[in-house]
Amino acid sequence: MSLLNEAHALAPVLTELRHSLHREPELGLDLPLTQAKVIAALAELGLEITPGRALSSVTAVLRGGRPGPAVLLRGDMDALPVHEDSGVPYASVIDGRMHACGHDLHTAGLVGAAHLLAARREQLAGDVVFMFQPGEEGQGGARIMIDEGVLDAAGERVVAAYALHVVSRGAPTGFAATRPGPMLAASDTVHVTVRGVGGHGSSPHAAVDPVPALCTMVTVLQTLVTREIDIFDPAVVTIGCLEAGTAPNVIPESGRFSATVRTFSDASRAAVRTAFERTVHGIAAAHRVSADIDYVHQYPPTVNHDGETAFAIETARDVLGEDRVFLAPTPLAGSEDFSFVLREVPGAFLGLGACPAGTDPTTAPMNHSPQAVYDDAALPHAAALLAGLALRRLAPATSGPSDRSSSASSDPSSFAPSAPSVTSDSSVGSLVSPSSQE
Repeated sequence: MSLLNEAHALAPVLTELRHSLHREPELGLDLPLTQAKVIAALAELGLEITPGRALSSVTAVLRGGRPGPAVLLRGDMDALPVHEDSGVPYASVIDGRMHACGHDLHTAGLVGAAHLLAARREQLAGDVVFMFQPGEEGQGGARIMIDEGVLDAAGERVVAAYALHVVSRGAPTGFAATRPGPMLAASDTVHVTVRGVGGHGSSPHAAVDPVPALCTMVTVLQTLVTREIDIFDPAVVTIGCLEAGTAPNVIPESGRFSATVRTFSDASRAAVRTAFERTVHGIAAAHRVSADIDYVHQYPPTVNHDGETAFAIETARDVLGEDRVFLAPTPLAGSEDFSFVLREVPGAFLGLGACPAGTDPTTAPMNHSPQAVYDDAALPHAAALLAGLALRRLAPATSGPSDRSSSASSDPSSFAPSAPSVTSDSSVGSLVSPSSQE
């Protein structure tokens, strides 16, 4: 029986787990209900299970039947502070919380992969680390799990790491895509407070007005991106919040704005920060105001290893079908804290379609939308793909991936990125689309 067929046989159990997780979503780093459900779902598999200390994570180690290296599979578990409006019968019973990004599928899919691999443990020339992670949506749970030793949980550093992310829009169920190099962007948040001297709107000369300075900063920051950043190493600066004043005839003492910054390399990330701070302080000086900048580095870019990406595409085509796996031509400006894992070990991050049958993948609600709906039928695909990556990577007498770039062909009309729907720092939106395509 193929991995995918065997995963389909697990579908009822995985669907039941996914619906249970979906009904009771939890936020951030503290997910006690989710943690308990995962541990219960793994209990019969004979894994070495370790709960997290600083967060409600689960690290589980499957010992293979033969000696060899260890690989890691990641599934994130946290939900979003979104009020659900999906209409599904298993909708969230907790107001203001929803699995709007599909992490319930990631968790159930990784449980399925554990079941598939446990049944094949004698075939494994090495060990598998299952990383069930809280706090992906902006809290950096992956970094905390790394600090707690997840990469060394098998007794030695894992040699490769893999993760996937489902999308509710842009790809039918079971279609996958990835690419070598940058897959997702770095995500940074900037808060700027501009301080002047308040006064009456009829006498601006007697005050120091922060509002014109704020407006100039917002517009010049857009020019900064187009004139100082290499178009082949792009950046996005979006001002999402702008606030000043309380009345039309009052010059406020201060105003503020907040921005998200997305970049695809460490060099571009550093260049944008330098230019951003220089621009804000320069405009402040020209307007006789002061500016305080709180520039918060959140997630680095998610960069796939060339050899591991080629291996992942080859494996995905074997597991899912030759015509269901594509090479994404460009990265996306969403972000992911699996980036912290990929800065430590080689690996690959893939997108997996989960748009329900009968829904147009080009118009379906996107990841993070209150109306987002994910297809339960994607669960066997997620489980089989994750299991297949570990099984092939730990196959006896194989040398593993080379450092070659992927030889997979790219259809330029497929998997084109579109803007992600962002309600938290780590939204990835739709990653893939076999027809037009976040």
